[in-house]
Amino acid sequence: DEELLKRIQATVVQVQGDYEKLSSVTGNLLDDRHQKQKDIEALFQSLERLEKEKADKEDLVLGIDVKADKTALAGKVSRTQFDASMERLNEMIQEMLSRVTGQEQGWHQVQRQLSEEMDSKLDRLELGPFRQQLEEHWKSILEQLKEKAPQTEADDAAGIKKQLLAHFHCMSCDRPLSMLVPG
Repeated sequence: DEELLKRIQATVVQVQGDYEKLSSVTGNLLDDRHQKQKDIEALFQSLERLEKEKADKEDLVLGIDVKADKTALAGKVSRTQFDASMERLNEMIQEMLSRVTGQEQGWHQVQRQLSEEMDSKLDRLELGPFRQQLEEHWKSILEQLKEKAPQTEADDAAGIKKQLLAHFHCMSCDRPLSMLVPG
């Protein structure tokens, strides 16, 4: 009975340890998710700044009309470069979003597994009847052993204390024996 309780307590301690590990992993995943969200917001801010600072077609035409020199034109971003940069930026944003979504799904899966494991464990209400059932089973086994014990006792002792007397005693347990005297 005590051994079973110790095993149950060890299982509870192990489940608590697993729960703490899963809580730690969940916390780390949430921290990663918050960091990714901050990175995405920084990317969106960079995107907005790029859109504000991009070379406007009207400004380019006005600059050519004013006969701007080639160095001034070289300092402006071309449309193809801007589009290529925007595509790379969009790909990076999509990749970050997919990572965040994957981490969030992983977090939900860990949370689901934790809930399933906690649901499969015995609670205090279930332990009472289980303990009573084990105690009844243990009592019935002890009763069966007591019933069988007198039947298994035989009068063949390991040796006797007194030789050739009518009353013999077992050397190991000192119980009286009635044995036939040899010869």
